[in-house]
Amino acid sequence: MSETKKYRVGLGVSGGIAAYKAIEVLRLLQKNDCEVRVAMTRHATEFVQPLTFRALTESYVLVDDYAPENPDPIAHINFSQTIDLLLIAPATANIIAKFANGIADDFLSSTYLASNAPVLLAPAMNTTMWEHSATRRNIEKLKSDGVFLVAPVAGELACKTVGTGKLEDVENIVAQALRLLVQSSKFKVQSQSDLTQDPRLKTQDLKSERLLITVGGTREAIDPVRFISNHSSGKMGFAIADAAKRRGAEVTVVCGSTSVEPPNNVKIVRAISAEEMFQAVLKELPEATVFVGAAAVADYRPKNISGAKIKKTDRDFLTLELEKTSDILATVSKNRHNGLLVVGFAAETNDVIGYAKSKLEKKNLDLIVANDITLNGAGFDTDTNIATVLKRGSDAQIEIPLMSKQAMADKILDEVIKLRKKI
Repeated sequence: MSETKKYRVGLGVSGGIAAYKAIEVLRLLQKNDCEVRVAMTRHATEFVQPLTFRALTESYVLVDDYAPENPDPIAHINFSQTIDLLLIAPATANIIAKFANGIADDFLSSTYLASNAPVLLAPAMNTTMWEHSATRRNIEKLKSDGVFLVAPVAGELACKTVGTGKLEDVENIVAQALRLLVQSSKFKVQSQSDLTQDPRLKTQDLKSERLLITVGGTREAIDPVRFISNHSSGKMGFAIADAAKRRGAEVTVVCGSTSVEPPNNVKIVRAISAEEMFQAVLKELPEATVFVGAAAVADYRPKNISGAKIKKTDRDFLTLELEKTSDILATVSKNRHNGLLVVGFAAETNDVIGYAKSKLEKKNLDLIVANDITLNGAGFDTDTNIATVLKRGSDAQIEIPLMSKQAMADKILDEVIKLRKKI
């Protein structure tokens, strides 16, 4: 490759109908600062020609160590020991069986045995094959050997069967790959004192900051059983909290309803409803130097909450009267103390930039992160995101392409640092 990339990924493609999806995996990895080399099984070449991958990587595609045109006669050794991650997408039942039982009768299975890099499998196969006891046994064996898995999902398969066995979405496969790359690179840095360590971690560029972050969704009770909520998982907010902590900040998270666990070593304040979150923020705010409103806070709540479960009746409709909740972001901005930076989020489905600009100005924010939640790989409960960052007093739009939420968290915090330097 003409430019140095941060990570080196070996992409293994085995022979299933989902092999064409490996092209999308390759392109998305490249967009996320990965140099990718491709290895294929012979059957995979019947679905996608090696020339396709060669054109996209500018590198020889490995199928057979002993092919006359192969420039490296011990490629399975050199290939396997110069990568940071071995990703198999798709992984067929056959290649999974070979890996689990130590069979090395082709280039890809030999590479697996010769590699010291983390291994990530993205299986794709017929539902019956996926559920077969032999496949389940092989999967469990590989897990016990330390192999990572992006499990297949349910859907209509190429054979017209409906069930589990479909290759997971490309965006989620790449997000899991990037997470492993980040984790493994952190380990290398810690164990080897590697000078390629992220300078933000070395300088602890947020060590003088105290971040207060709202995370997750809120739940607004209808009765003791039911509530109104949204799809927020908390992944983006927790990613920002984790990144800020790693960069030296003191971090307090006011946490609503989430589907993932919070990071370690940050203060957690639980607040389920919008009003509870509002009150918790006001209590913690005086100590904060940066406020990040990443939570999806309900705009409305039921005006009257039933003390008992509302029973089903013969009526076809049930009407709920709603009232506005307290606007946390606007209140924080209006009552800011000297030096407080206020960051908001705008999750939209249309006119994303227009609505984000309006929110930035109306609530007098320093920075807003705008998300189009209709885009593939963006929005709630995904491991990746796509965003546009807007700043107060600037017409510039900072585009953040598809990447893991962990990587995006650092991008957002970089912009916070730039704002701090201007004050």
